[in-house]
Amino acid sequence: MNITLYVIINVIIMAALIYGLLSLKKKGISFTIRVLLALVLGIVFGAALQLIFGSGSEIITQSNSWFDVIGTGYVRLLRMIVIPLIFVSITNAIVSQDSKNLGKMATQIIAILLITTAISALIGAGTAKAFNLTSEGLMAGEKEQQASMGLEERLEDFQSKPIQQQLVEIIPINPFYAMAGQGSSATLSVVFFAVIIALATIGIKRTKPESAENFINLIKTFHDIVMRMVTMILRLTPYGVLALMTRVVSSSDFSEIARLIQFVIASYVALAIMFVIHLIILMIFGLNPITYVRKSAAVLMFAFTSRSSAGTLPLNINNQVRNLGVSEGHANLSGSLGTSIGQNGCAGIYPAMLAVMIAPVVGINPMAPAFLIKLTIITALASFGIAGVGGGATFAALTVLSAMGLPVGLVGLLIAIEPLIDMGRTLLNVSGSMLAGVLSSKFMGELDIDIYNSSTIEEV
Repeated sequence: MNITLYVIINVIIMAALIYGLLSLKKKGISFTIRVLLALVLGIVFGAALQLIFGSGSEIITQSNSWFDVIGTGYVRLLRMIVIPLIFVSITNAIVSQDSKNLGKMATQIIAILLITTAISALIGAGTAKAFNLTSEGLMAGEKEQQASMGLEERLEDFQSKPIQQQLVEIIPINPFYAMAGQGSSATLSVVFFAVIIALATIGIKRTKPESAENFINLIKTFHDIVMRMVTMILRLTPYGVLALMTRVVSSSDFSEIARLIQFVIASYVALAIMFVIHLIILMIFGLNPITYVRKSAAVLMFAFTSRSSAGTLPLNINNQVRNLGVSEGHANLSGSLGTSIGQNGCAGIYPAMLAVMIAPVVGINPMAPAFLIKLTIITALASFGIAGVGGGATFAALTVLSAMGLPVGLVGLLIAIEPLIDMGRTLLNVSGSMLAGVLSSKFMGELDIDIYNSSTIEEV
């Protein structure tokens, strides 16, 4: 049987699985259950493909190229609406509420994101030490060596930009360039531009009320249209999760994963501990953590499979508003800022673990209070501007390690297991973003407790 025939069979199986999920929707099975089922089916199908055809098989490669039409196509649809969603949502939220609360709301959200990232760094450092992880003895293959060389070049590019310049670059010279997703701080630039436009609109309400009213109505119209686009795309989530998970499992190199399995296990232990801390924080402030998990499961599972905080943004905002009772302003701002600031997994746990692994090799005690304090502060501050797509953790690690005066080569040595760990990190990033929205909304008395505690989950 030739390769093409096997590929056709695999595509037919994928089509059958999609049809099965579609049938469940027609039978009224909940969105969350269908997403979780798609996740499991993707794992099983992907494992079966690798078991039958072997790692690196041409059949798997060609099959995944067809599965990517669904999986990657879905992620691209989500990322297509991220910038319009950020712009119209933040602009609409500000012009529709008291602008005096904007500074307080943004300060609280950023503070929560940074504090949880600092906690994540401590958790990552402690876990790495508990597992006795070290960079000593790790062998670099050809792929890893090439990756290390590339990372050294990225580090040089980063070091050529001081922190002052990076902060200034958040202000867009050409806002339309930023809205096209270009530039290292595109998301934050769009947030900044949306805030400026909204404040300008509020500013002319007294002098030119008609112009202000016309623009507000236009923004509200755009907001309604974009939110309708979000709903249309989110309905495709189960099928996107199925295809994405099939590709991840079928194309993973399990021999490389086995070689670094201790780091993988330690990473997921640290991620799990931090997620539990998220739930404890909710409980401290009088919110039921079980309700949070139940209502956010579908969003977190998509974050896990897609490895994209930015791609998960539409689901994130939708879930905060419809199921967690967060006000639109808090949901939009926490979701948008959470794609680039204070990512608990990528910018917190991961860089801290690497720093603790490398420190003993260069003669530093990683558990020394001075080292841990410096690591925590640098990790939190370096979390600004981390891109909310797969690979953002690599840049975060380069930033932290270079600021700590540590060699960055280890980042390249872990390239083989990067996708596997990145799934868990992205889930924690999105959870941290939603946590910031829920808590800030509660602190300012804008959280709808009835919606949060409701037993029903609003379907997309």
